[in-house]
Order: sequence, then structure tokens, then C-alpha cells
Amino acid sequence: MTVWIAIGATFVGCYAVKLAGLLVPAGVLQKPLVKRLAALLPVALLAALTAQQTFADGRHLVLDARAAGLAAAAVALLLRAPFLLVVAAAVVVTAGVRALAG
Repeated sequence: MTVWIAIGATFVGCYAVKLAGLLVPAGVLQKPLVKRLAALLPVALLAALTAQQTFADGRHLVLDARAAGLAAAAVALLLRAPFLLVVAAAVVVTAGVRALAG
């Protein structure tokens, strides 16, 4: 029964958030601050998710092959490499570090 209560609460919460977004007046959405925030929010969310997936293992911070792969991707981005090359660099470095570690 608890699972169904959680599902129902999630449904109501998601609907309320969507409804709140639809009820925002158009004039508010045209303000420069709101536009800038809307443009930067996805980048901040993606960075937070990347950091959490790279440096966390449950409740502990870790520094392993994933960090090396992220560093390789960052270097490739700084060198203005194409996206597929950035991903490939991260994959190759992560796999290489894992292979060397055992």
C-alpha cells in the first residue's frame, strides 16, 4: 500500500508542478533574468549529475577511473574536439585506467 501512496503523491506533485508552469504569466517569462536562468539551469543540472555519477559511490566519495575519463573529456573539450571524440576519449581513458588497475 505504501508504494501506491508514493506513486499517487508523485503523480500529484508532477501534475502540480506542470500546472504551476502553465499558470506563469507570459510577461514573467520574458524578463531577462528569467530567460538567463532558464538557459543556465539545464547546464547546472547536467554538471551536478555528472559530478554525482563520477565522484560518488553510494554515500562515499571516490576517485577512480571515472574521474580520469572525465578529465580526458574535459581536455578534449578544451581542445575543441567534436562531441563524439570527447566521448571516445572518456571511454578509452576510463577503460585504460580500469585495465591497468586490475
